[in-house]
Amino acid sequence: MTISEVSKKYDLTPDTIRYYEKEGLIPKAPRTKSGIRDFDEETCNWIEFIKCMRNAGLEIETLKQYVALFKQGNKTVKQRKILLIEQRKKLLEKQKNINATLERLNYKIEKYEEIEKGKLKDFAEKP
Repeated sequence: MTISEVSKKYDLTPDTIRYYEKEGLIPKAPRTKSGIRDFDEETCNWIEFIKCMRNAGLEIETLKQYVALFKQGNKTVKQRKILLIEQRKKLLEKQKNINATLERLNYKIEKYEEIEKGKLKDFAEKP
């Protein structure tokens, strides 16, 4: 696949894909005889993984560390597992904070809807 096709498939800009390649987060895509990147399945799997992890909030440096460990093979499985467990803990904490924020937003929206419908006249609102 060309970089344009990969860009559309994974909803990433070509610049982002090039950046991931430059930073070593994805393998260098094989090139055609004319020098155009020809993304293979392995590279696309890495793009999908990196995109997923970035969407979850993992930092580039953490991903670089993970990729470096991955390249060393099975002897680093324990280290990779520990790294992912640490990231999961951070993500679960973020999820907890997001859920609390959603509850607060839902409460405020519900009260505003009640006011609009005339069901609630006295709402001592806090920020």
